[in-house]
Amino acid sequence: MPKWLSSRSRQRRYALRILFEIDINKSSLDEVLEGKSRVGEDAPGDFALDLVRGVEKQRPELDSIISEYAEGWDLERMPLVDRNILRMSLYELFYLEDIPSGATIDEAVELAKSFSTKDSGKFVNGVLGKVNRDREAGNLP
Repeated sequence: MPKWLSSRSRQRRYALRILFEIDINKSSLDEVLEGKSRVGEDAPGDFALDLVRGVEKQRPELDSIISEYAEGWDLERMPLVDRNILRMSLYELFYLEDIPSGATIDEAVELAKSFSTKDSGKFVNGVLGKVNRDREAGNLP
């Protein structure tokens, strides 16, 4: 991982990997962490674990928001990486008040550009932008 990435950026990348594994393998966080430990990977930091646990706890609500705002996309047919970036970013927007929304959205777009399709950055930016505008206007609970 490049040295210029901030600690939170690295932790977001790690959280995304864990969420992707949970999603694709239909496994639990404990199972994923056990597997990473068996192969000698470092344990995730507190921020990554907080993100993953928060996403898992709020997943039905987050998925509902994604389904509402990702026009023309069925949640299950959406690329797994995009779906998990959106889940993680929405969790940050709604539950982690110490992180500016612009930073959350910028990080999500960068993750999408790095790990998903060529159009994913625009897609993630569009969905999160619409959600954030509605959230800031008080149109979302």
